[in-house]
Amino acid sequence: MKCGLLGQKLGHSYSPQIHRELADYEYSLFEKQPEELEEFLKNGDFTGLNVTIPYKKSVIPYLDALSPVAARLCAVNTIVRQSDGRLIGHNSDYFGFKSMVEQSGISPAGKKVLVLGSGGASNTAVAVLKELGANVVVVSRSGENNYANLFLHADASLIVNATPVGMYPNVRISPVCLGQFPTLEGVLDIVYNPARTQLLMDAQHRGLVAMNGLWMLVAQAKESAEWFTGHSISNSQIAAIHRKLKIQMENIVLIGMPGSGKTTVGTALAEKLGHSFVDADAEIVKLTGLSIPDIFSRGGEVCFRQAESYVLEQLGKRSGLIIATGGGCVTRKENYYSLHQNGTIFCLNRNLSLLPTDGRPLSQAGKLEEMYRLRKPLYDRFADHQIDNNGDLDAAITQILNALEDM
Repeated sequence: MKCGLLGQKLGHSYSPQIHRELADYEYSLFEKQPEELEEFLKNGDFTGLNVTIPYKKSVIPYLDALSPVAARLCAVNTIVRQSDGRLIGHNSDYFGFKSMVEQSGISPAGKKVLVLGSGGASNTAVAVLKELGANVVVVSRSGENNYANLFLHADASLIVNATPVGMYPNVRISPVCLGQFPTLEGVLDIVYNPARTQLLMDAQHRGLVAMNGLWMLVAQAKESAEWFTGHSISNSQIAAIHRKLKIQMENIVLIGMPGSGKTTVGTALAEKLGHSFVDADAEIVKLTGLSIPDIFSRGGEVCFRQAESYVLEQLGKRSGLIIATGGGCVTRKENYYSLHQNGTIFCLNRNLSLLPTDGRPLSQAGKLEEMYRLRKPLYDRFADHQIDNNGDLDAAITQILNALEDM
């Protein structure tokens, strides 16, 4: 079998990895321009295809038949070549989004749900939500229900973002302000890069259900693989692959007092997991061409914090890193969003008596006890997990790995 993903600009895709986990067949990326589409579909060497933007509608004229769901949505994201050469179009996005809603734990039946956007992803979400009994309102820039009259829908229980707003690299924007919806239960965002859009982080801050589109990506691939192979695949595979991808994609961010062992733990953890290790202070030195003490002596702490925030913003946009931060990064609120958008944050805790001060301007300038008193609430606010680093190195790493397994 020869399968793959058809699109115009594919860049880095997780589809090959997901399909390797699902079944044993070759899976390639097929980047084609619009003028190449007809020839490829008629004479290309493939057994099955996934189809992504912008070809989910464009492929339909070249297919011999559509499944009921694909015909209803007028969108195809899976093509299977039959033994007689006929091409059949399916839509597994429907199953993927429905699985995402179910995994979120929110029952939309009888509730108002706002779907942001009016494109293909929106059509799929609307169809699923209506099947599940929701009162669906589509919000678009120029439609009857738009971003200027959201006050009419303050009673919404669920918001689904079916737009690319918040997607990398424009990660600091959100399509709506959640403060307008006092009865909101949760937010589902089809975007999965970054792992947490600004919209999802706002939802988490309010204690709401917040889920990105990675689950949908894996679930739709699972149904596609069933169409390719003709064999049923257990739904348990969705959770297993989702967990594996999540650990691979997200950054592991280490925070804590100066000298708490972030570099030592991070280096060892990177070697164990096969991830890249980055020391934020070392990146600041590269950026400025100055040592940390020199930055403080020339521009003071304000200058250092500005450089630090810039570096953390850049690192936070990347994926699969282990990042050791400076001890004071928590003193700037914006650093939380930079680090958390693609990362799980671990705070390393070590007794103050064990913390070194050599080469650490702020540790030398004042009492560690006072610094810790001021920063402890900030570490707690940033951290997803607390790690005891008073024992040996293996003990700290084991705590982090156990937390990752429970994600």
